[in-house]
Order: sequence, then C-alpha cells, then structure tokens
Amino acid sequence: MLRRTALLALLLGVAIGLSGLNLPAAVPQDQAEVDAAAQRKKKRKKKRAEEEITQVLELPKEPPATVIGETQRLSFRVSPLSSKGLLSQQVRDALRSLFHQARGAAIIKLRAFVAGAGDMRRVQAIVSETFTDRRLPLPALSVVQVGGLPKEGAQVVLESVAVEKKTVNPNGLAFISGQVASVERPLAPLAPLMEKSLSKLKAAVAAARVAPKDVLRVTCFLSSLEDHPAVRQRVAAEFPAAALDLVQQQRAPVRTLVGCEAVARLAVAPESPVRFLDLSEAPQSPQIALVNAPRLVLSGTQLAFGYTEPDARLAFQRLGKALEQAGTSLDRVVFSHAYPISGSVAELVRRVRREFYAQAAPPAGTILPFEGLPSLDASFAVDVIAVLPQKEQEAFSCPNRL
Repeated sequence: MLRRTALLALLLGVAIGLSGLNLPAAVPQDQAEVDAAAQRKKKRKKKRAEEEITQVLELPKEPPATVIGETQRLSFRVSPLSSKGLLSQQVRDALRSLFHQARGAAIIKLRAFVAGAGDMRRVQAIVSETFTDRRLPLPALSVVQVGGLPKEGAQVVLESVAVEKKTVNPNGLAFISGQVASVERPLAPLAPLMEKSLSKLKAAVAAARVAPKDVLRVTCFLSSLEDHPAVRQRVAAEFPAAALDLVQQQRAPVRTLVGCEAVARLAVAPESPVRFLDLSEAPQSPQIALVNAPRLVLSGTQLAFGYTEPDARLAFQRLGKALEQAGTSLDRVVFSHAYPISGSVAELVRRVRREFYAQAAPPAGTILPFEGLPSLDASFAVDVIAVLPQKEQEAFSCPNRL
C-alpha cells in the first residue's frame, strides 16, 4: 500500500513539473520551401490544362480561280520527271526544280498531270504550303489524272507559266491546239500517228509564221508510252528549244491517238490583239490563236459534276463568274482546255461550250479524254486563257481558213 502511494505521488510530481516547463512548438518548414512547393503545384496544373487544349492546324490556302499575266513577259516550263519517293515528295521536287528554272520569275499558273494511285488532292495542299512558306502569291492550278508518265515510278509532272522581269515575247504568243491523229483500234502502231500529228503541228507553226526555235513548249498526249524515247527525240529534233512534256492520257484507251499542242513566240505581231487561224476544211473551232493583247487571264480548272447538259452548263457558268471577277468574260476566251473522263463526255463538252464562247470567234483549244480528276464525282474539268480588255474595246478577228 505504501509502495503504491509512493508511485502515485512520484507520477503526480513529474506531471506537475512538466506542465510548468515552456516547451517549444513544432518547428515550421522554411518559407522558401513552401513557396517552391506551391510553384511546382501551379506549374503541374498549368501543364495539364495546356495538354487538354486541342491543337487546330491551319488549312492550306485555296489557289486563286484566275491570275493575270502580261503577254509579252510570259514564259513556259516543264518539271523533270523523278522516281524518288511518293507523290508528295515528287511534287515538292518538281516545284523546287521549277523555282530554280524560273530564276526569280513569278510562277502564276501550274498544270499538274498525276499518274498512279496517289491522292491528287495532295498536289493542291503542297503547292499551297510551298508558296506560302516562300511568301509568294499562290498560282492558279489545274490537276488532272493521267494513265502514265514516261519514267518508271514517276507520279507527277508540272507545267508552269511564269511572268518574267523583262519582255520575252515582244510580238505576242501563238497558242496551237492539239493536232490529233488517231485510229479507232486501241493497239495500232503509234509511229505513223506521231508523224502525222507532228506534221500537222509543223504546218500550224508555219501558218503562225513562227520559227521552230521559237516554239516554247510542246505537250504531246499519247495513248501509249511504249516508244516514248523515240517520240521525245523526234519532237526535240523539230523544236529544239521547246520544253517538252509527254503524257499518256488513259491507262486503257479505246483508240490509238497522238495529239501535240504548243505555245510559241510570235515573230510578227498580228494585225489585231487577237487573231484566229484554221487549218482544216471543216473545223469545229480554230486551231491557232495569235495573241498580242497586253494582258491575259489564266484560270485554274473548273470541275463539272454530272453527265447532263445542265450539269455542263453549270460548270461553264461558274467559270464565267470567275472570269468576270477578273475583269473579263467567256466570250473573250482565246484558248480552252477540256479534260473529260470519256469520249461521250468530250462530245457533251463540245456541244455545250458553243453556248458560252463567242459564236463569231470561238477559241482554239484541246479536248481529249483523261483518266480522272481530283473529285471522283467530276465528269470533266475546263481551264481557259482569256484576254483582259483594255478601256477601249479590243476587236477579235474571226478565223481565217488556210
């Protein structure tokens, strides 16, 4: 009992002694550490918020429907073929080559012939990206799918129109329609047709009073590329200074065909700003346009959707509105390219175009069937070259039959 009482007294004394002591409270963290921890937490929250924001990529700019160039300063080039990489890389390589060839001239129009299974829409996107990166105005653009190109693995060839810094065509230009030679058999020999087409092209060049050395570009559309080295050599021998482009229009053509068109520098200015010449006895349209008007409007392709005459008219109406915004009109078109996807659609284009072009002086041009267009629903595409009128009304000269 005494022991228990003594133990309790001892414990009570210890408790009383401790309560009288002034013990320090828990030591707080250093204030700098507290601030650093708060900053780290704030940064983690900000990073999470940034990761949750969806990044939106800027869409490539649309190419213009039309562009304007001075006739006397226009130049014409063709990109070399490449088999390196896929379509995207080949388009970039072709553009790089055209910029190098241009040597500072402003490229205002591109026509792309695309072979293979690549997405043709990539051409427009890459052209837009390339010109935007270089801080250059976008060119008008035509994109057409073809059956093949004369190099294994090649998927694209580009034709360019550029505005030079000085006058290169003092007397104007001659635009010569595709001189077509064909037979209905799809596997007929190509060489005789090539000679016939080339003979007609030489006659057209002579009718325009142009020297062979002044032919600037020749584009030959072929039903087959089997003998393309001989074709290239033959054309180059006749027109040594011309940029040359060979294209197979369709993979499985229904007839054997060769059609060569050209652009040439005039040696003598025509009597009027625009003059048309015919070489055939019963032409549907003139074969040569001699142009010395000060400025030309070049359009990109206008697509048509559907296979009826109203569908075709709608495409020409849209093209007409684009030309009006540029200050010209369909009745001032001097050259027209049509790219139908079949022979029957080509006939549809021939019928409907007469309603929109000048009746007294219809334009020269080329209408041949091609493999396809950037839209699967498109039946044909059309692009044009038109005169930009001056304040005074310019006269069109009706076709002269030679």
